[in-house]
Amino acid sequence: MDETGVLGLLEELSILLEDSKPVFGKNNLRQVDVAAAFEIMDEIRDTFPSEFSQARQIVRERQSLLDDAQAEADNIIEDARSQAMTIASEQEIVRISQQQSDQILAEARELERQTRAGAEDYADEVFGHVEQSLDTLLNNVRRCRDRLNATTQQANRS
Repeated sequence: MDETGVLGLLEELSILLEDSKPVFGKNNLRQVDVAAAFEIMDEIRDTFPSEFSQARQIVRERQSLLDDAQAEADNIIEDARSQAMTIASEQEIVRISQQQSDQILAEARELERQTRAGAEDYADEVFGHVEQSLDTLLNNVRRCRDRLNATTQQANRS
């Protein structure tokens, strides 16, 4: 489901509530098709597992990227060390090899750092979206419950 799935369902629930007929003489009370409201809420509940699954998939992909970057860095480091050992016959060649090894190591660490930062930023953005969706849903559910409780209290007073 696309990232607007829950938000679309919440909008559908809001429209259902807004389009419902007011109770005679009470504009703040509405007659709501409860079956339709419950159906929308069930769809919202069904949507959450897929969004959580997507978030977990992103975390797994992030870890895979980090693991790949670490493996690449380890291979580069190992290659640099191997080359340095092979060429170690003269002092100047050893010094140049060490400089290259250090440069490759620094580049590999920088690549790992950039990859990690990018993956963490992406995961944070996705979690922020999921958090925002959950906050919106929770606020809408609270509002619906408040309306439902207000309707029930009005009915009990009558």
